[in-house]
Amino acid sequence: MNWNISIRQIHRWLSIAFTVAVIVNVIAMVQEKQAVWVGLLALFPLVLLLLTGLYMFALPYAAKWRGARGISG
Repeated sequence: MNWNISIRQIHRWLSIAFTVAVIVNVIAMVQEKQAVWVGLLALFPLVLLLLTGLYMFALPYAAKWRGARGISG
């Protein structure tokens, strides 16, 4: 199982979930139904998007570091 492909797929689906949560939040605000859980609805996928995004951001640097360490060591 390739973790990079799995993380990318999870990141894509999280972006869809985040978009839906934001749309639900906007609709709730327009209808003036203020509920705390609606405001926090987008926070969970956003945190997971941050984690998966940081992982994908660090991948090229980790590959360079492992490659440089393997050559010199």
